[in-house]
Amino acid sequence: MKIVVTGGAGFIGSNFIYYMLDKYKDYKIICIDKLTYAGNLSTLSEAMKNQNFKFIKADICDIEKIDTVFKEEEPNIVVNFAAESHVDRSISNPEVFLETNIRGTSVLLECCKKYNVKRYHQISTDEVYGDLPLDRPDLSFTEKSPLRPSSPYSVSKTSADLLVLSYFRTYKLPVTISRCSNNYGPYHFPEKLIPLIIIKALKNQRLPIYGDGKNVRDWIYVKDHCKAIDLILHKGKIGEVYNVGGNSEKSNLEVVKTILNILGKSEKLIEFVPDRLGHDRRYAINDYKIESELGFKRDVTFEQGIEKTINWFLHNEKWWKECLCKEQKNENFNYRGKWAIRI
Repeated sequence: MKIVVTGGAGFIGSNFIYYMLDKYKDYKIICIDKLTYAGNLSTLSEAMKNQNFKFIKADICDIEKIDTVFKEEEPNIVVNFAAESHVDRSISNPEVFLETNIRGTSVLLECCKKYNVKRYHQISTDEVYGDLPLDRPDLSFTEKSPLRPSSPYSVSKTSADLLVLSYFRTYKLPVTISRCSNNYGPYHFPEKLIPLIIIKALKNQRLPIYGDGKNVRDWIYVKDHCKAIDLILHKGKIGEVYNVGGNSEKSNLEVVKTILNILGKSEKLIEFVPDRLGHDRRYAINDYKIESELGFKRDVTFEQGIEKTINWFLHNEKWWKECLCKEQKNENFNYRGKWAIRI
């Protein structure tokens, strides 16, 4: 089995690569990554030692390069993690999100069609469903929920999902889609909520929280997400969408206070800042479908996962410092001064 993983030098993609290399000793993994500010080659340093792993630097929007890779590698499966994913960045510079997340997906689909790839899997997000009211805990997103994206980022992901499904209907391309809740764990890029709070708390710096901090997210440990993708690839039904959740809804303020408590830091570090434009209030995933049809079960609770994540960041300071240096050199990060956070 030969699998192309796009965006594999990023957070979830790299964790998926390690998960698959560890579980399937005879699978070959080809990682394609553009190595933007959020892609770090050092993240894949251990994978580089594996003879079944290969890295190719390429932009998924470069159709000639991607066509060449498909022609030479002849992959059986393509898993597309490659995406611009920071909501704040999409608000300040939406064009790059439309380019990578929509056009890049189009390029991959065309190559899959041309070279008869056996399965294309699209990594999507619960943000395509929009948000839910805080006062309705009985509501959650199912695969049949209407698509109501709120930001240029979520619009670009919604568009990509619809494009993927159109290739199934029109060309009979064997596709699947997973829409997951918020991930956390090793190699989480420092601009996102949990790693940002960990790092700033370690430095005793102010912790900026949007609005009142009551926005709710459903959190899943990244290795549980990888487990779900693996199940979909091997057991999922062609043409289907599968929601993947953590069954662990937490307000942003609750997450921050949990991290401070574990690190023994004062809650006085918390600083509320003006809310993000169009900020979604609550996400909640109903993943009964993947549980009942594919037998998906989570292995890690939020309490266990946040401990694991904090310990990982404590022992991998060199990695996250390299990420911060790379990020600070990125010209597009024009709101760096207030450290706006992805929540």
